[in-house]
Amino acid sequence: MSQTLDPIVKPDFDIAESSLQRDAEGIPPAPLSQRITMLTAVILPLVGLVVAAIMAWQYGWMGWSFVAMVIGGWILTGLGITVGFHRLMSHRSFETYRWIRATFMALGAMSVEGSPLVWCAIHRRHHALSDKPGDPHSPHLGDDDSWFGMVKGLLYAQFGWLLLDGRWSKPQLDRYVPDLMSDPILRGVDRFYGIFVLLSLGIPTAIGYAVTGTAFGAWLGFLWGGLVRIFVTHHITWSINSICHYFGSRTYDAGDHSTNNPICGVLGLGEGWHNNHHAFPNSARHGLEWWQFDLSWIVIRSLKALGMVWNIKLPTRRLMDAKRVK
Repeated sequence: MSQTLDPIVKPDFDIAESSLQRDAEGIPPAPLSQRITMLTAVILPLVGLVVAAIMAWQYGWMGWSFVAMVIGGWILTGLGITVGFHRLMSHRSFETYRWIRATFMALGAMSVEGSPLVWCAIHRRHHALSDKPGDPHSPHLGDDDSWFGMVKGLLYAQFGWLLLDGRWSKPQLDRYVPDLMSDPILRGVDRFYGIFVLLSLGIPTAIGYAVTGTAFGAWLGFLWGGLVRIFVTHHITWSINSICHYFGSRTYDAGDHSTNNPICGVLGLGEGWHNNHHAFPNSARHGLEWWQFDLSWIVIRSLKALGMVWNIKLPTRRLMDAKRVK
């Protein structure tokens, strides 16, 4: 059942945009220890990809089990981000049982994209200041309109902001996610986030050993199901920040540079219909047209059919027509 959408879910929504920008600009750089941790999280999966490719070249085909670990792990942890962190928690676009919420929170944490409270706070700030000063990862904040400026902006939005900007380390949880901080499940996953990171690497390692019965198989599981899968998940998610604010179509007036990109729409499990999302941020469905494949919406709709999800928020046709670019 369709419902008229609420405003963007974020605290202090009535605070002036200039105030939000001043607060964001006043955040100091992240401590060196956190920057090193973030650099490791960005670089290590890339190193794993290179090592896995070299080993595949040297030893040949590794078997379908390891391919399945990459694809299956990417879809499961990716849904933890798209359905759990994003549509359920950041935008509260539907409601569900506690155990389902806990499952999506655990899967999202194992994507190694940050703890749930930090992820949601950064995302809500992105919506509050999309493509304006204070947006944590917009590719449009420079004043250079050349090709070099575009590439620099895209790289910054893809992963550069994680290394160069300290705002991710102190995302003002009390301002952006006070409603989520009262959730014991979220607080628990957030507190023990490091354990989920270890599980994200340990589970595929154990599966690799179980499939082959050898330490070499465990190593392959760690590489392919762990590091390579994390690399794939990271860069698909980060492409929504970069590519989907530059390349694609704009069906709706969203007040920023967000676009609908079909490639990112499919690979991003529905998140690449980004202009739709920024026009209707609380919608549980991002692929609003029948041909816009949205796996995350299919999962939500399937859970609803099983009676596990309710109060789903969708834009009305009248609202969509009103915001459509003429």
